[in-house]
Amino acid sequence: MGTTQLDTVPEPKYWHLKNVLAEALDSEFTVGEILPNERELAARFGVARATLRQALEQLELEGRLQRRRGVGTTVAPPRVGVDVSASPYDWPGIASDAWQATECTRAVPPAAVARLLDSEAGEETHVVRRVRMGHGQSVAAELLYVPASSVPDLSGIDAPSGPALARSVLRELARLDLEGQDRAVELGSAGAVDAKELDRLPGAPVLVVTTRYFSGGRTAAVSAATYRADTCRLTFGAHGDLEISHDDDRRRAS
Repeated sequence: MGTTQLDTVPEPKYWHLKNVLAEALDSEFTVGEILPNERELAARFGVARATLRQALEQLELEGRLQRRRGVGTTVAPPRVGVDVSASPYDWPGIASDAWQATECTRAVPPAAVARLLDSEAGEETHVVRRVRMGHGQSVAAELLYVPASSVPDLSGIDAPSGPALARSVLRELARLDLEGQDRAVELGSAGAVDAKELDRLPGAPVLVVTTRYFSGGRTAAVSAATYRADTCRLTFGAHGDLEISHDDDRRRAS
């Protein structure tokens, strides 16, 4: 990583330095490699450490760098693609699914989810928690809300709790004929539980993807997936359409 003259550039020093560092990350560093410390980098580029920190913070926001406790600043892996196109239709939990089921409980869903499910006030649903891994780290956390009416043959005898119950709910859900699904995407901030799961600070920017699964002419399940904004990018597929909606039911469901 060579030096550069920053005094004569028309753009802010930290922004120019950010671009120089980005080029170096592509040509001189590998994923997971630890960058030199701030003092060494500031001396190499002839900038104040405050300017360097601004450049590093911007690269972190763009998902190019990660600051890991006890390790330092490392080169981030490529972003995970999040397919938000409406097809092909698949139930969560299929063999090619990248998610891992970790827990299943029964709880009253948030009001936004209850509206999507058209459920009665105070009615509990199965809540399956899943995580998605990428390059050895959690990149997304999901809550999947499944009404009891969608899995009427579920038995708690074989899988009374935990991941086993979660897998049983997913298995029973997949028995239904999936008629379609829709997705809404919005920018949000990580709550305490999701932040811990994703190794981020509470309030960190996230992408919230809400998916409704339809079967039998009704909403059979609702997924509220929270993705790290610094490690994920949206993909729309060959036939993906971008729809802008002001419908209140598309608010964050988690």
